[in-house]
Amino acid sequence: MSLDQVLKIVQIVAYIAGGTSAVVAVCVSRRNARRERAQWLENLYARFYENKAHTGLREILDKKEPGSPEISNLVSEEKSEWTNYLNFFEFVAYLQKSDQLTKDDVDALFRYPLRCLKNHPEVLAYICDQANDYQRLKEKLAEDE
Repeated sequence: MSLDQVLKIVQIVAYIAGGTSAVVAVCVSRRNARRERAQWLENLYARFYENKAHTGLREILDKKEPGSPEISNLVSEEKSEWTNYLNFFEFVAYLQKSDQLTKDDVDALFRYPLRCLKNHPEVLAYICDQANDYQRLKEKLAEDE
């Protein structure tokens, strides 16, 4: 076997090894990205569903009729629990818009509470009021219309 043949064989083996390494790197990167997104989702789930302040607001938005005094009070009083609740969803909408989370991820965890926000005209008007600066949340609520 000549030196040229040996060099060509070494070169082919190097190309194969490089290609294989690239494929493995892409697979590892995708797996890490999925794991990171799952950690984001787990964290968001815990922050939303295990937060005692959010529990009371979720119950009001879920069980009260549109226009009820409890809903009107949420909007008019603008307590920190209320704005924190909306800021949470503004953050989730930001994560979706920046492709940190997919629409399917967000919908799987938060479709129902987001729908509850939309079901109350006073709440929706509050979110849509530019002075309150919930632009991403407004866009998120509008995407399913």
